[in-house]
Amino acid sequence: MRVAPLRHADAARCAELEKIVFPNEDPWSESAFISELDWGHFYVGAYVDDLLVGYAGLSVAGAPGDMEASVHNIAVDPAWQRQGIGRMLLHALLARADQENAAVFLEVRTDNTSAIALYEAHGFTTVGLRRRYYQPSGADAYTMVRPERVSLETT
Repeated sequence: MRVAPLRHADAARCAELEKIVFPNEDPWSESAFISELDWGHFYVGAYVDDLLVGYAGLSVAGAPGDMEASVHNIAVDPAWQRQGIGRMLLHALLARADQENAAVFLEVRTDNTSAIALYEAHGFTTVGLRRRYYQPSGADAYTMVRPERVSLETT
């Protein structure tokens, strides 16, 4: 298994995985993933041989010294879950955020205990609640944040 930059050619598989992983929500389309890549957001995929089994995306914005990152999504094919792939994808996103000394924000369903535990293990804390955030299910989401990691090079 390898983690590598997501390619435009992966967009159809990402849209397929969205429907599988988030069946009661409004899944992203192939064109949505292409737009994310075209905008220059940071996306990585988890590949087993040539099969995309997971993906994750992050945006980074702000001025140098005042950067913020936002996790757009992390998804792993159910057939490949519980094998550390989500953790590897998260590590790639956090490494990118750390390059910019950016705080990292995300939303997660309040009932997704395994994802919440993963995020807490990586320094995230809950800072808010968004009622009916996910549509069309109406599921609530926690907003979580991991403070910026100041590089030793800048101190």
